[in-house]
Amino acid sequence: MSVTFNANEIFEMAEQIERNGAKFYREAATKTAGRDMKDMFLNMAAMEDRHLKIFEAMRKELTAQEKSSNVFDPDNEATLYLQTMADGKGSEGMRNPAEKLTGKETAQELLEIAIGAEKNSVLFYVGLKDLVSAKAGRDKVEGIIREEVRHVADLRKQLIALSERK
Repeated sequence: MSVTFNANEIFEMAEQIERNGAKFYREAATKTAGRDMKDMFLNMAAMEDRHLKIFEAMRKELTAQEKSSNVFDPDNEATLYLQTMADGKGSEGMRNPAEKLTGKETAQELLEIAIGAEKNSVLFYVGLKDLVSAKAGRDKVEGIIREEVRHVADLRKQLIALSERK
């Protein structure tokens, strides 16, 4: 059975990834003791909120045809890829959307979860970028990809700094 998405559905997936990311970072901020870590996680949540608004605006600008017609994907590769990423493993900030943080995670574990999720988001958005026309906002998706890559780098720096303090 072939699964296809229209542009509206793809942006809905991206929006959910950003909501999940913001929720994770806010929850992580409550689970860590250090002020710097709390501030970093809250800043990350705010960035995810901005990404959500960008995707919401892009979705509102879709034409009726873009909302209803399926993405051209003759070999079904892009839709299979996006389905895999959106089925829970591409949800930013969560090991799986059904799992909650226990509160027993160390700062290192929180950072590692965040890094993995941000990398998954980059992969999702790279796949998404190829399905978004220049007219529909490909440059905005590219900008979000650059920010997500910076998130990985920033989180990695925090992880390195944390290990050096030990």
